[in-house]
Amino acid sequence: MRGSEFTELKAFAAIVEEGSFVRAAARLRISPPALSQSIRQLEARVGVRLLNRTTRSVSPTVAGETLFTRLGVAFGELDDAVAEVQAARDNPAGSLRINVPRVAAMRFIAPILGDFQRAYPDVALTIIVDDLLANIVEGRFDAGIRLGERLEKDMVAVKLSDDLQMAAVAAPAYLKGRAVPHHPQDLHQHRCINFQWPGGGGIYRWEFSRGKRSLEIAVKGSLTVNDTELMLNAALDGAGVAYMIDYQVQPWIERGRLARFLEPWSPRFPGFYLYHPSRRLVPPALRAFIAFVRSRRG
Repeated sequence: MRGSEFTELKAFAAIVEEGSFVRAAARLRISPPALSQSIRQLEARVGVRLLNRTTRSVSPTVAGETLFTRLGVAFGELDDAVAEVQAARDNPAGSLRINVPRVAAMRFIAPILGDFQRAYPDVALTIIVDDLLANIVEGRFDAGIRLGERLEKDMVAVKLSDDLQMAAVAAPAYLKGRAVPHHPQDLHQHRCINFQWPGGGGIYRWEFSRGKRSLEIAVKGSLTVNDTELMLNAALDGAGVAYMIDYQVQPWIERGRLARFLEPWSPRFPGFYLYHPSRRLVPPALRAFIAFVRSRRG
């Protein structure tokens, strides 16, 4: 049905309900001549007279009464559908699939799971922890969380954190009797904890920059992990130097369990974003999830 046809049917129903062209026109906020034109077009399209008009009254014909009765049912169902959608906006429900790397899952998702489920019990939430950074469209996810530098193109992105910085750290027990690094090249004199990218990827080369200078260091050490929590625990146990995102190690620095160095060389980079495919209308469950994460971030 074209938009003009729907408008004509609404106009016809308003006339029957009001029993007057003038009152129906005022209700629809159009002029009486425009309303009359709509009815003429409707009657021409259906091929029968729908209204009996006199100088003092207007009433439906037999055909008009039949149409009005059917329209009442149809318009009622449409109103119910709109009300149902509006209720879903206020009470989100349905399934929601989120793809997130482990480091972001622990920071943004784990702390809110219980509260979110209590707030939105009708949302079936699935969290897939994935350090391989799958394409959320191909994987049929509703949204994901990524570092800003790893966002997929043509996505709507919502910032969850400020810019981040890398941090080189080691336990005081490890540094005892050793020279604290003042230049990235000094790391060659230390046992470093290597990080292997998930999925059998290569070993991460530690990246440093200062002003216009930048370099990558292939550090040496007898321990390699593919999980940042293991790297943190190893550093706390004095296994060597770790290179991690600053917020992961800051609590331990403040407690004196880790010492930080090479900060002038440690680069900053875009923080975490929650992102989803570009859509004109965001599903109510996803809209609720985004608002919830943003309200609890940090």
